[in-house]
Amino acid sequence: MLVYDSVVRRVPIGFMMDIARPDLKRQKRRRQIILLAVVMVLVVATTAAVLRLKPAAPSVERGTVWTDTVKRGPMLRQVRGLGTLTPTQEAIRQIPAETDATVVRIRMLPGSQVKADSILVEMSDPQVEQAALDAQLQLKAAEAAYQSLRVTLDSALMDLKASAATVTADYEQAKLQGETDKALFDMGVISGLAYKSSKGKADELTIRNNLEMQRIAVNQKAIESQLAEQQAKIDQMRALFELKQKQLDALKVRAGIDGVLVDLPLQVGQRVAPGTMLAKVVQPNHLMAELKIAETQARDVQIGEPASVDTHNGVIPGTVMRVDPAVENGTVTVDVSLTGDLPKGVRPDLSVDGTVDLERLDNILYVGRPAFGQENSTISLFKLDPDSNGAVRVPVKVGRASVNSIQVIEGLHEGDTVILSDMSRWDSTDRVKLD
Repeated sequence: MLVYDSVVRRVPIGFMMDIARPDLKRQKRRRQIILLAVVMVLVVATTAAVLRLKPAAPSVERGTVWTDTVKRGPMLRQVRGLGTLTPTQEAIRQIPAETDATVVRIRMLPGSQVKADSILVEMSDPQVEQAALDAQLQLKAAEAAYQSLRVTLDSALMDLKASAATVTADYEQAKLQGETDKALFDMGVISGLAYKSSKGKADELTIRNNLEMQRIAVNQKAIESQLAEQQAKIDQMRALFELKQKQLDALKVRAGIDGVLVDLPLQVGQRVAPGTMLAKVVQPNHLMAELKIAETQARDVQIGEPASVDTHNGVIPGTVMRVDPAVENGTVTVDVSLTGDLPKGVRPDLSVDGTVDLERLDNILYVGRPAFGQENSTISLFKLDPDSNGAVRVPVKVGRASVNSIQVIEGLHEGDTVILSDMSRWDSTDRVKLD
């Protein structure tokens, strides 16, 4: 096929050739290089800008955090511990078995109100019953022997007194005769021999009368001694009888005090040995609180400090009466005597919360106690920004702590608001956003 151009030249189509344009190729390559350079510059600039950006603060639901405001004023230092109500020592009566015995009847069950003479358990022991009967008979025999001896000695004393009375009568008669004969002798009526005879007889009877009085006195002392010896035997038999009778009476176990029977670990037919605990009775109105306080907080607790005990049905004032010197499972036992009226429903072993007042600190900065953080240390808290919805982590130096508050030494000012909740989830960030 032939193509005609304007010059009327025929050129075969199969033999057409591209004309080389090196300038266009260079321009195209330059545009590609420029475009690639621009793209690279944009990528580097974007990367740098992104790297300079701070990560977005994590969001925290405002309603899920607990906040408090730093205040200035007095702060009452307190420590708190869980515990139970227990009877005071004088309000507890534990009844042990005094002899070997067998339980034959249980008349009261734990939880029953009892009087001092209420019979809780009846027991039996033939040997105790026989011993009590033997002791009673021995006492009666000793008393009978005493009466018999007394009658015998009194009879012998009466004989002595009768003999002495005769001697005394003769003495009085001889004395009177001697005085008469002396008067007659002085008058010259009788001879000196007659006077000496009557005087000698009077002197003899005087001696005999004195001896009879001494015999009576000695005999009376002998009687008292013999009766005292026999009385000692009676007292010995009576003590033995009272002991055996007490053991016999103890077979009927009585409460001993007015109160509540709290424990009776017995069964009918059970054999008990001496010393076995039979029952426990307490007076429910004589209670104290036994608190378990952490050993790190109990070091400042002193006897006599005021306290309060929450029974969950009322708060009872009290006073620290004892601090256990030993530590058990990381806690120290603090006994609190209750000085107020007991609410209804209070009973031994009731779980309670106790608070002990340690001291009052005046004119200090303080805030609510955070979830984590010990006293006299530096902790980190999120402080709320009043101009935004965020909170920034700040270091805070704290001092002495109480149950619900802690002293602020450095890092916060009066009026600052901080988050006290557990924020350990955001330990890796210094700022959070509150939604």
